Amino acid sequence: MKTNIERKAYRIRHRRAKEQQINPRVALILGLSLVCVWLGAMDAKAQSLEFDGLIEPTLSTNVGSNTPGILESVSVDRGDMVKEGQVVATLQAGVEKATMDLAKARAELDATIKAKRAELEYAERSKQRKKELFEKKTLSFQEWDEAETKRILAELALNEALEAKRIAELEYKRTVEVVKRMNIRSPVNGVVVERNLHPGEYIEDKPVMKLAQIDPLHVEVIMPVSTLGSVKLGMQAQVKPEAPVGGVYKAKVTIVDKVVDAASGTFGVRLELPNPDYRLPPGLKCKVLFLNP
Repeated sequence: MKTNIERKAYRIRHRRAKEQQINPRVALILGLSLVCVWLGAMDAKAQSLEFDGLIEPTLSTNVGSNTPGILESVSVDRGDMVKEGQVVATLQAGVEKATMDLAKARAELDATIKAKRAELEYAERSKQRKKELFEKKTLSFQEWDEAETKRILAELALNEALEAKRIAELEYKRTVEVVKRMNIRSPVNGVVVERNLHPGEYIEDKPVMKLAQIDPLHVEVIMPVSTLGSVKLGMQAQVKPEAPVGGVYKAKVTIVDKVVDAASGTFGVRLELPNPDYRLPPGLKCKVLFLNP
């Protein structure tokens, strides 16, 4: 028989065991709550991914000529907008143009070809006549062979004239390309950043000007390694340029470095920022806010 003390102790232990048991429904609610809290924390973390950035041109390129010469004209200056393929400078090309005109005249000459073709036709007729006489035994083999040889020589002379004309045409095309190289063209749609040379100066190794493509723009961001994996390709972001430009612009992540800089504990991210009206100048500092996909 259990004593009253033992019975009381048993009831207390039983009650405590029941109190420690969690109702499954309550457990589910608590689990969902924890998940929501965690998702909220992750969302808050993503929403707080705002970093300093720098707006830069898509590319900067030095424009010059691989043909040494004297500058005849420069049609643009610093700050001017240029189109791809636009002539921005020219070299003196008087000799090259004269050579081109001479090559063109030679390529168009066909009097020699007409003369050689007429000689071939005459040789073929002469050969045919002498062949008929040879077959009738009224002409010696030597005379017939001489007629055949003249026909062959006339045919070769015509081929030589045709080849000479073809070479003249190719030479004309070459001189046309030489003259084209006297025109310096812009390789991009962009803006003139620097102008280094002026008309009358000699071009050899130094570029005439520096151009920058500013549509679209690149936004470069350096991020701490602790955020690795939080920014992905194609992710949208808001770019807020510094004053006095200001405003908020949409950009897209195009590059996420796969190598971390061990010394600084950072990695780079590049975004593409459309700039169709050229409102945003490169070189501005900005804030970049990465958005949830």
